[in-house]
Amino acid sequence: MKNNRSVQKSKPTEDTDWVSREFGGADLGDARRDARLVGLARALAERPEVSLPQALQARAALKAAYRFFDNEDISARDILAPHIASSVERMRGESVILAVQDTTFIDYGGHRATEGLGPMNDRNGWGLLCHGTLAFTPEGLPLGVLGLRVWARDPKNRGIKATRRLRGIEDKESYKWLDSVQALARLREQLPGTRLVSVADREGDVYEFFTQAQALGVDLLVRAAWDRRVESPQGHVWSTLAKAPLLAQQRLQLPRSPGRAPRVAKLSLRACPITLKPPSHTGATQKPISLWALWACEMRPPAGVKAIEWMLLSTIPIDSPEHACERLQWYARRWGIEIWHRILKGGCKIEARQLESFDRLQRLLSVYAVIAWRILYARMLARLAPNVSASAILAPEEWQALYCRIHHTSTPPATAPPLRQALRWIARLGGFLGRTGDGEPGVQTIWNGFHELIALTDMYRIMNPDKSRKSKHSKIVGND
Repeated sequence: MKNNRSVQKSKPTEDTDWVSREFGGADLGDARRDARLVGLARALAERPEVSLPQALQARAALKAAYRFFDNEDISARDILAPHIASSVERMRGESVILAVQDTTFIDYGGHRATEGLGPMNDRNGWGLLCHGTLAFTPEGLPLGVLGLRVWARDPKNRGIKATRRLRGIEDKESYKWLDSVQALARLREQLPGTRLVSVADREGDVYEFFTQAQALGVDLLVRAAWDRRVESPQGHVWSTLAKAPLLAQQRLQLPRSPGRAPRVAKLSLRACPITLKPPSHTGATQKPISLWALWACEMRPPAGVKAIEWMLLSTIPIDSPEHACERLQWYARRWGIEIWHRILKGGCKIEARQLESFDRLQRLLSVYAVIAWRILYARMLARLAPNVSASAILAPEEWQALYCRIHHTSTPPATAPPLRQALRWIARLGGFLGRTGDGEPGVQTIWNGFHELIALTDMYRIMNPDKSRKSKHSKIVGND
């Protein structure tokens, strides 16, 4: 019952125009710019996968879009600001919010003439980096994008990694973790009674990140990358946790990933308090930090499969079996941001955009970041609240067109079907077979199905003009 109440609190009411709610509060310095943003976002959200000329077929609309994204007086931060405000409203009243942050590379290697881009990790990669922060409930419902930090590496700085210990954190890419936690601290003032937990993967194992969060009073849950020195007889993190008591055994559903089939892993959980010693190269500038550590190890992995092993560091106590299992599940929510990255790249085709400069791409990315979130939201809401009406996501003519197509009838029912059923029908349009053992449909089949639903809905509107006039705006692809 607790999980269901949390999902219901977070579920927005039916809204005929979600784009206005997520972008309509923007203050871009001119009312015409504000209106242009809403119009652009609505057009791009209806067909996120196509190019700007295809999404904005009128020549005048396309020219206006190019002027908008080329306007130096419009900042990406201001474009995202109304969505962050809406996200805060969705977060209000939640006891815990997991602010998951992660970085992805956006490759424009095919568009090297684009100004302001730079090298990536591999030798031939060329593009920009995007560090996002998404808010999730502990059940996994994404409530919005809380931050977006975008940058390109200077080609002149190749090889600078060798000097990282000589530079301050402000001069490193690692500062992205501090930037996110500082934004959380500012949001905390608007969310009294909500515990904000910054969740990060191994790349977030940065000592200054820990100290900054501690100073700001923001909680952390970070996967350790380094076997750091600790104040214990064992001397280091892993050897200390090897002596910690076994608190619980927990099964964890592992999603499909490149090179890995979905499976269930059984993990042993050990936890204890630890005190990290500052890195030796920082001298006396850093102080020891007291945290809790949770060591999750897969007990019997399948033959030939690498065992799951997570060492999690947290500011929140882990002193009971219930706490250990809960923290493990919290960290597993981090997979949600990886799905968001896939939607940005595979669904919104962000790597195919040709706007000729870093600044234009950054503004466009701020729009698509919200569109990608809506698609993720639709998928997760269907899983967490399957019996919610499909009208929470689809406009009336959309679910009616869907029902008629699936059932080969011209007469839809009087009420919308449950959301989970509607999303599975959409996935069927995209190639999902729904066989026993197939599980829930993935992002790609849902995405393909939404493409088919666009055409179905257009035809349904043509054949039923009286019904179409009752719905002012389209709500395709995860619209409320």
